[in-house]
Amino acid sequence: MRRWFPSPMLSIGLLLMWLMLNQSLALAHWMLGGVLAIVAPVLARPLQPHGYARIARPLALFRLLGMSAIEIVRSCFNVSQIILFRRADGVNSQFIRIPLDLHSPHGLALLSCLINMTPGTVWVDLLPDRHELLLHVFDLHDERWWVETIKTRYERPIIELFEAPPATGQGGKA
Repeated sequence: MRRWFPSPMLSIGLLLMWLMLNQSLALAHWMLGGVLAIVAPVLARPLQPHGYARIARPLALFRLLGMSAIEIVRSCFNVSQIILFRRADGVNSQFIRIPLDLHSPHGLALLSCLINMTPGTVWVDLLPDRHELLLHVFDLHDERWWVETIKTRYERPIIELFEAPPATGQGGKA
């Protein structure tokens, strides 16, 4: 079963997206969308060297995305204000290093996306020897605040998402 459906949720999502994009529930669209939903994940499997991500706590994902959306909008206003109303010599643009406890490749990819979507920040490098993130901040005032923000608002929920230990049960009553 896993050979034809390596990621059932991805297949369902692809089928639903196909139907929505075509704005039709005709049998032909169901059939073509079904073929796409089966073939695309099978062909994409070699592109996933670490396998498909398993999300341990889906509610934590929604909480993380909500906090990230708020942070992105807030940063958008802050960066716009700096660009429009401050002189260039008043901007304190610097690089900072943030130690990471996150090891999941899927988690690191998500963290990279969230940081790069936030205006005023850029993920520059992951220093593998010390497992530190090199981050560029457009207007840095408090390095400690940035380290705490990345670790508490982003890294901790991502660890909860991808690195949470699986629930172990013996099948009996607790």
